[in-house]
Amino acid sequence: MKIAFFDAKDYDIPSFTRCGKEAGIEFKFYETKLDEDTVKLSKGFDGVCVFVNDTVNAAVVDKLYDYGVRVIALRCAGYNNVDLKRCFGKIHVVHVPAYSPYAVAEHTMAMLLTSVRRIHKAYDRTRDFNFSLSGLMGFDLHGKTVGVVGTGKIGHIFIDICKGFGMRVVAYDKYPSGEGEIEYVSLDRLFETSDIISLHCPLTEETHHLIGKEALGKMKKGVIILNTSRGALIDAEALIDAIKQRIVGAACLDVYEEESDIFFRDFSGHIVEDDVLARLISMPNVIVTSHQAFLTEEALTNIAETTVKNLITFRDGEVPENELCYNCGRVEDCRKQRRGKCF
Repeated sequence: MKIAFFDAKDYDIPSFTRCGKEAGIEFKFYETKLDEDTVKLSKGFDGVCVFVNDTVNAAVVDKLYDYGVRVIALRCAGYNNVDLKRCFGKIHVVHVPAYSPYAVAEHTMAMLLTSVRRIHKAYDRTRDFNFSLSGLMGFDLHGKTVGVVGTGKIGHIFIDICKGFGMRVVAYDKYPSGEGEIEYVSLDRLFETSDIISLHCPLTEETHHLIGKEALGKMKKGVIILNTSRGALIDAEALIDAIKQRIVGAACLDVYEEESDIFFRDFSGHIVEDDVLARLISMPNVIVTSHQAFLTEEALTNIAETTVKNLITFRDGEVPENELCYNCGRVEDCRKQRRGKCF
């Protein structure tokens, strides 16, 4: 089985090469992203392996199908960049729903602690032998209310971490989980009562700009917003306005709506033309990391192993545990009753 691997990074190659060799799968690594201009590179391959910033729209899907590609393997959990409707009946789509939920949840808490205890500012100061405590006042997380939007595996683990700090947790999910003791509330109630809001939901038409001007207007003054899910869950312009109006006390962002041409690349020494991102980074109460929440040794191993397993399952005609199905309307949940391929 031959797979065209797009948007390849140095940290991807060792684990995928090893896992692929063991399974009889040959990966061809391309640094370029998959889009309408580069889709021709997939000609002659059985499938493609893509990441969060590859473009798999209707035009790309049609070309992939014409070239004989019959499986799209996402090496991530999110699938907002894939036109599943166009894929249905043509190309099977599989993903990695839980490569390491601990990695993302722990990174979320790391960003929160860094922000509220001013760790990043103290680090910079002490490297200049400045040991003043001025401006480093933080606050206890114990007793604060955190609102978690999305209670999948990552959301569940983040909730457990927050409870370990003695925080009160409220949550919202379109499909509430019956696992554990979680206090579910309406989205409006979550916005109104939370001191901290953390996003762990997928990006869909319904959740696009979930946090925008209207939602921000319902939040407590000084709220902290965390996003380690997908950038377009937040309207960045509205967030900047809310920060300037002192509605948002701090923001910790591992993702950004227009990150595809910026993140995962080195722009030091260059002028970044994205004024919105530049303004966010310049704000003292905003922390931006470069979509690195997933980046742990354990996660990279799990991503490679699960992706290869997905490809083996497709190749051997077995039940595709991690297939994304457009047909039933419940893209992921239908896996629980699945007895065969989506089509």
